[in-house]
Amino acid sequence: MQRTAVYAGSFDPLTNGHVWMIRQGAALFDRLIVAVGLNPEKRSTFSVDERTRMLEESLKGLDNVEIKEFNNRFLVDFAKENGAMVMIRGIRSSHDYEYERVMRHINADMAPQITTIFLMPPRSISELSSSMVKGLIGPEGWEEQVRRYVPGYVFELLKRNAASQKEDN
Repeated sequence: MQRTAVYAGSFDPLTNGHVWMIRQGAALFDRLIVAVGLNPEKRSTFSVDERTRMLEESLKGLDNVEIKEFNNRFLVDFAKENGAMVMIRGIRSSHDYEYERVMRHINADMAPQITTIFLMPPRSISELSSSMVKGLIGPEGWEEQVRRYVPGYVFELLKRNAASQKEDN
């Protein structure tokens, strides 16, 4: 029986922290579905298609990883529909832990057969978030800082976006 897990996020933009989580999930499971979601609480910088492309370009060689769109539904329902018995979530801080702990219990109420596992990234990327990356863009020298935190393909997209916004102003 194939062991399938789901790792969901907005990936706006994809960071090296996300890539770490995906690589860990791909090593632990036979099949990992990366669910690209729309978070109604966040204003997206990139379209779902652009974020999907970021993932495709940055995850080449991970043959057991599938990328699917996830939108306007419960993650446990998405997991069940895709044959996943595990949802992977990242914990970077005590704030993440408290939020994810509550969500784990709610998800278990809705689908007790789905297990949530938490992975904690290494210290070098534990503070990394898409919001933090976006917040670094703009000031002189931002490129050198941001380059460390995102895959190469994503960095090139961020540079193009910043250049086109500069031209619009």
